Amino acid sequence: MKKFLKLIPLLLLIPTVLAGCGSSIPSENSEEIMQDSKADDAITVGFSQLGAESDWRSANTDSMLKAFGEGSGYNLIYKNGQQKQANQITAIRMFIQQEVDYIVLAPSTEDGWETVLSEAREADIPVILVDRRVNTADKNLYSCWVGSDFELEGKKMAAWIKAYTEGVGIAPEDIHIVNIQGNIGSTAQIGRTRGLANAARDNGWDLMAEVSGDFTENRGREVMAALLKRFDNINVVYCENDNMAIGAIDAIESAGRKVGSDIGNGEIMVVSFDGVNETALEYASQGKISCIAECNPLHGPRVRGLIEMLQRGEIPEKFNYVDEKLFSSVPGVDAIVVDGKTYKVERK
Repeated sequence: MKKFLKLIPLLLLIPTVLAGCGSSIPSENSEEIMQDSKADDAITVGFSQLGAESDWRSANTDSMLKAFGEGSGYNLIYKNGQQKQANQITAIRMFIQQEVDYIVLAPSTEDGWETVLSEAREADIPVILVDRRVNTADKNLYSCWVGSDFELEGKKMAAWIKAYTEGVGIAPEDIHIVNIQGNIGSTAQIGRTRGLANAARDNGWDLMAEVSGDFTENRGREVMAALLKRFDNINVVYCENDNMAIGAIDAIESAGRKVGSDIGNGEIMVVSFDGVNETALEYASQGKISCIAECNPLHGPRVRGLIEMLQRGEIPEKFNYVDEKLFSSVPGVDAIVVDGKTYKVERK
């Protein structure tokens, strides 16, 4: 196996984020964790995470650290990109210099990876993408990808909005939606935005604004407050993750408006994605978030399984999708149909 400089274990103060699990992740300011299995034949994995912008990202990091942690038979180098692509490119080059066996990359955005991934290929280091994708002319610059079908998530949410509003007799032209988007250019943002935009066009909905909230609660709050001042007829808020939905709900309530699914009587309906944040799940049970499209963050075991396949000389599927559910606190819609396939709506 390729070897790298001797790793020095770091003791970090790490917060608990998953209720009842005792799960822990590095803080947002933690740049690096190095875990050494001390086994001579251990496989070395360099993991470049884009950052810690949301509860989903924290749970994703936690899953990776557990899958490749102590006793796993792996050496792990973890680097937090702090939401900066330049930091991630630097981390990948460091992994190449240390001659790791595999590089795992959760890219900040889709573009701008050709050069550094070419360097990894020249060093004969396989790259596995997790969660988000990269836009490269040569798809052989990475071995495979594992994550969610973000456009399908958006289509499922749009299908739920259509089924619900039709069921309560709201005309398409009376649906006034704003979209609080994630980081512009990220795979999740692109897919979820496209899913809504296409549905709005096809159904005749009034999609009034698309504004990035950077996947964070604070920006979600700021964006929603500005949108409420700009428009007085918003009745559906499509938030591209839970954290932004929490911020948006705070802004709506602070403005004296009521959150809920009774949009025919002045309430503002909020829908969201991920289903990881505790507060968002509680809001769903209270009816403050009407529907959540699940986005599973626990990719650590999946990435480890892909590495094990590559170690055996097998060729994994290029794109490995995760099955995910749709949750709603609102009665009336038990299933939705997307592209000819029926999806059950789980009760929250």
